[in-house]
Amino acid sequence: MIAKLKTVVIDAPDIAALSAFYTELAGFTQVYGDDEWITLDGPDGWRLGLQHAPDHVPPQWPDPEHPQQFHLDIYVPDLEVAAQHAEKLGARRIGGGERWITLADPAGHPFDLCQGEQAGMFACTIDTEDPAGLAGFYAEVLGMQRRYDGDEGSLIGADGQMQLMFQRIAHHQRPQWPDPAFPQQFHLDLLVDDVEAAEPAVLALGATRLDGQGENWRVYADPSGHPFCLTW
Repeated sequence: MIAKLKTVVIDAPDIAALSAFYTELAGFTQVYGDDEWITLDGPDGWRLGLQHAPDHVPPQWPDPEHPQQFHLDIYVPDLEVAAQHAEKLGARRIGGGERWITLADPAGHPFDLCQGEQAGMFACTIDTEDPAGLAGFYAEVLGMQRRYDGDEGSLIGADGQMQLMFQRIAHHQRPQWPDPAFPQQFHLDLLVDDVEAAEPAVLALGATRLDGQGENWRVYADPSGHPFCLTW
């Protein structure tokens, strides 16, 4: 294991409104907030970061020219009741199937409410042309095990970490951070003990170093172009 999955970070122009939405929808608690960043902790160990992006261009799912790049899968015991509750909070219903309903949150990010016996987060699902390959990359970086492989995607997880699902998109349009014409929509924060040791390890697995860093973070792209940060 090179890193631990710390936070799923979502871009939005109004992070206060998005915080209120996910707090009411999925039982998150806001544990930190300022004008640029809000941290939400969930009852089942999930952590969301909401990052202020004033020029955010929302996805227009299912339009491949304005891709979602990711979505959250949330278990609920009653699909229709949960969907109506989400709509009252500001979500828009945009699709669905026999056991799920797809909605867009107030920032335009799609998420799925999925039929389950108990309410809770299931996975952060990431778009890619190569789900098996991207699952292999993150499994190596995060020390996770493969929990499912199929034609539609792959799932990885480990005790004490949030699960990641990788969804096959035939013609995935990659983000080109920081170009707003090809927005990232989200990124993952990965916690490391020693960034100087972790960086060559993730590069060897197929990551690319991007031009962004701060006092305790550096930006990279995974093999499908999604930015992620090594933090310490």
